[in-house]
Amino acid sequence: MFQPDLSPVLDSLALSALIAALPLLTLFVLLGGVRLKAHWAGLAALGVAVAVAVTAYGMPVGYALLSASEGAAFGLFPIMWIVLTAIWVYQLTVVSGWFEDLRRSFNLVSSDLRVQALIIAFCFGALLEALAGFGAPVAITGVMLMALGFSPLRAAGTVLVANTAPVAFGAIGIPIITAGNLTGIPYTDLGAYVGRQTPLLALFVPLLLVALVDGIRGIRQTWPVALVCGGTFAAAQFVSATYVSVELTDIIASLVALVTVVLFLRVWHPLGGEQVRADLKRAAETETHATEGSAPTGPSPDGSTPDGSEAAGSGPSAYGDALASSPRISNSRVAMAFAPYLVVIAVFSVAKLWDPVKEFLASTDVSIPWPGIDGKLLTTGGEVSGTTQYVLPWLSSPGTLLLLSGVVVAAVYRVRPSVAVREFAGTVVKLRWAMLTVASVLALAYVMNLAGLTITMGSWIAGTGAAFAFLSPILGWLGTAVTGSDTSANALFATLQQTAAGKAGLDPALLVAANTSGGVVGKMISPQNLTIAATAVGLLGHEAELFRKAIKWSLLLLLVMCLLVFLQSNLLAWMLP
Repeated sequence: MFQPDLSPVLDSLALSALIAALPLLTLFVLLGGVRLKAHWAGLAALGVAVAVAVTAYGMPVGYALLSASEGAAFGLFPIMWIVLTAIWVYQLTVVSGWFEDLRRSFNLVSSDLRVQALIIAFCFGALLEALAGFGAPVAITGVMLMALGFSPLRAAGTVLVANTAPVAFGAIGIPIITAGNLTGIPYTDLGAYVGRQTPLLALFVPLLLVALVDGIRGIRQTWPVALVCGGTFAAAQFVSATYVSVELTDIIASLVALVTVVLFLRVWHPLGGEQVRADLKRAAETETHATEGSAPTGPSPDGSTPDGSEAAGSGPSAYGDALASSPRISNSRVAMAFAPYLVVIAVFSVAKLWDPVKEFLASTDVSIPWPGIDGKLLTTGGEVSGTTQYVLPWLSSPGTLLLLSGVVVAAVYRVRPSVAVREFAGTVVKLRWAMLTVASVLALAYVMNLAGLTITMGSWIAGTGAAFAFLSPILGWLGTAVTGSDTSANALFATLQQTAAGKAGLDPALLVAANTSGGVVGKMISPQNLTIAATAVGLLGHEAELFRKAIKWSLLLLLVMCLLVFLQSNLLAWMLP
């Protein structure tokens, strides 16, 4: 039996926390400073984690390696399974020739690429986060923006930042439900608290998105629609989380924001759209030459697909320019263009919201005691760790639901089975390095969690007394940055937040909610999400560039969340339920 020690290094919690942070420091330095490829950075950090677990924490070498193997398995299934099937669904739209109609359909709402970023990355991405989560929104919206004319770095940066505000209520509210189950605090109460935190981010994220796409000019020319988009999403998220349903919050908020933006654009139109399109075209061409040699999974900026053929109706001279002047398409073609995403929404809605189907799918999950460590690892409290039970959601996984959606899409688009299978196999090959990255990062997370490194860092931060209200979101940010999942961050730190709140005389529900809200801004710098975004837009191997672009926004939004939670613990207590 192995039980982690909170302060194994000279019996000092602070020194132990510093040693425990070495794997993360290794990962972030290699990514952001040395600019090492993500899979090598992940493997190096994993090696450091195993070394710290064995030498500093006394974990047997075999236990450390077996913990890593379980984490790697979780990284491949269900996480990379979701990404694989999400990109495959997209590829079916490309080879069928219908993606060009999808591009033209978005032009019916607005030909301005900044507005399309709001619609796709923020509104549609939030809907995908509500239904699937686990990287699917980043993968799908990333390739959609790329194909619409966004440069690779802008597309990836946009979808990473957009995938923040909806994360707390993602996958039918599972992060908040998990925190409620672990702490005993009703998840509906936690949802109401989170509903008074993340809407503040939602209000300003659309403004940040148009700035990422087009700088200060983007804010100056499109701020009305950005505020309408963020404001309606924030209001709907608050109302739903407080009075309607935690599970349906992101679905309601994304649809309300989408409908409101469409209606608003009937009476107001931004200026400068053509100049933005020309600027993004030049940027895309420049980045294509700069990143030559990467292995894209989506269409390149010239409109070609991964196998070198051209997507329907596209080519070097047609890169986005023809969209604005193309004739209007019929309603039936619009419906066919959106068919894949309507199918995805329908499949996930039935699977997640219809109780009989939801219960049946959950009953098919297979729980596998991980060989060699199940029942042999204890928590710091002396209880047998439940993490060593690997759950194989072979049928209920969002990836399997996306696979089913892809089969339906292939039938609707009349894609030959041989072509669909070929595209699937090709996607597997293109994602091989992304799979290694995610497997290594999740292996790192499991070693840190089971050996006690993560709880050491969390306990040290939690020992700051009343000031912990300010630092509380950092734990959620840290947990999500490591694991790529707000749900996992709550699994790591929710009970710690609850205990620390009791010791400091603070509201436990506030700090558990802060853990969830802090996690949403950590997702954009998670190596897992960085790899998914890089793979989607054809920048695999350039995750370090994305990390440097995302880290400043992640830290800025984290500071905002820290200040908000601190003020809610005293001066703004009236905001709380």
